Amino acid sequence: MKKTILAFSLIALLPVVATAQNNIGACGWGSKLFAGQRGIAPQVLGATTNGTSGNQTFAITSGTSGCTQDGMVESSWKTAAFIDNNMNKLAKDISRGQGESLDSLANLLNVDSADRVAFNDALKNNFSNLFPNTEVTTDAVRANLVAVLNNSAELAQYSANV
Repeated sequence: MKKTILAFSLIALLPVVATAQNNIGACGWGSKLFAGQRGIAPQVLGATTNGTSGNQTFAITSGTSGCTQDGMVESSWKTAAFIDNNMNKLAKDISRGQGESLDSLANLLNVDSADRVAFNDALKNNFSNLFPNTEVTTDAVRANLVAVLNNSAELAQYSANV
């Protein structure tokens, strides 16, 4: 019986944890109380604090606790997942300026066919900025990709898709 109650309790918390940006969120008491802490416990406690007390909703509507009323809901998980699952292939293709994973990235970012050559060239020419070392993280590659695209007047429009 105890296991059943525990299982249902954990399942009930999943929507709270799953909907949080960066696991806890960018604002609300939970993100403030557990700021800078790593691990499962601070993340779950922060997400639970934001989700169960209603403080994040109040903070967004009132502009308190680090929240703003002009924030934008973003989802970078698809790009991050793609980069994470294809890091080595993507690095190889970007270094060559062509390849299946580079084409897939362009498709994921909705790069027009007329801009594909410029996209491939920009990434190839900025390979060392995108992949500064062999230990580069997915988040760093993603941030570097945004910077490379923003530095090109022709490609800046696609940075919002990253």
